[in-house]
Amino acid sequence: MALSIINIHVNVTGTSTRFFNVLAAPLAITDGTTVAATTFLDDSGTAATAFPVVTNGYYNLYINGVLQEGDAYTVSATEVTFNTVTASLSAGTPIVLEAVELVTTT
Repeated sequence: MALSIINIHVNVTGTSTRFFNVLAAPLAITDGTTVAATTFLDDSGTAATAFPVVTNGYYNLYINGVLQEGDAYTVSATEVTFNTVTASLSAGTPIVLEAVELVTTT
């Protein structure tokens, strides 16, 4: 059998949308605590109405500039939910959610 070379060209592009929230009051986090999407601002400073639902990508959550473990939270269109974590965040703590959607083309 002759050697054949398979040449696959796959281009991956992504879009990133960020949402910002600076806590107005302290937040006690336990399993199931939620933060509503409507408490965040988007990149342009406009109040968010919902988070994008990412079907082929991922979310990153930063609290006070520190990337959080992926299993520590889940994201829906309406909120961020904390899973199996316990913490206390002070007023003024920044929370940043980044939604990254990937698109592949051949």
